[in-house]
Amino acid sequence: MTEPGTDVAAVGALGIYAVYLGVGFGLRTWLQWRRTGDTGWRGISGRFGSPEWWAGVLFGAALVAGVLGPVTALLGLGPVQFLAAPAFQAVGLVTAAAGVLATFGTQLAMGTSWRIGVDDSEHTDLVTTGPFAMVRNPIFTAMAATGLGLALMVPNAVALLGFVLLLVALQLQVRVVEEPYLLRTHGEVYAAYAATVGRFLPGLGRRTPEPASVSRPTREAI
Repeated sequence: MTEPGTDVAAVGALGIYAVYLGVGFGLRTWLQWRRTGDTGWRGISGRFGSPEWWAGVLFGAALVAGVLGPVTALLGLGPVQFLAAPAFQAVGLVTAAAGVLATFGTQLAMGTSWRIGVDDSEHTDLVTTGPFAMVRNPIFTAMAATGLGLALMVPNAVALLGFVLLLVALQLQVRVVEEPYLLRTHGEVYAAYAATVGRFLPGLGRRTPEPASVSRPTREAI
């Protein structure tokens, strides 16, 4: 039997999660299709078992866990004790709601360059303004905030595992899929941008510029 407060938090988390999926994926996809005639979905990258493939699979698993966390709470799975406090639930509610709004706002800031996944044959514009002037991946930062908030609202083992899976998936997606793609596509422009702007948080995870190769002087130059 679950506590009444746990039931309320679980139902609230399910409601926020439904809005998150509906707005961040459904509405944003529809707006992209309405504007460009393309949904923006590119799917899982890489061959079976590759880091790129795992990034997509773990992200899908995190999405499923986001639903199962509140559902298992309603079915009686208790929270991790040190997180079972109304204060954590309140912080989680505010963080999750802010994360949903930030996710949609940063998605809109990408304009027609917004994609889910990458396609090496495409050459979209590199967005470096708005929230992208502060961090290179503000959408993923907002998604992580949403996941953290939902996990704090219903902090059982399933929800916390889902949050960990989300963090791992986002790290893999950025490091082994999107950053290599952006370097191939935009070259030195992206390298210079990544050297001055943090990966997920301002100032953190800036890309170290590769040292310029120094050619040895030839006999003719001496």
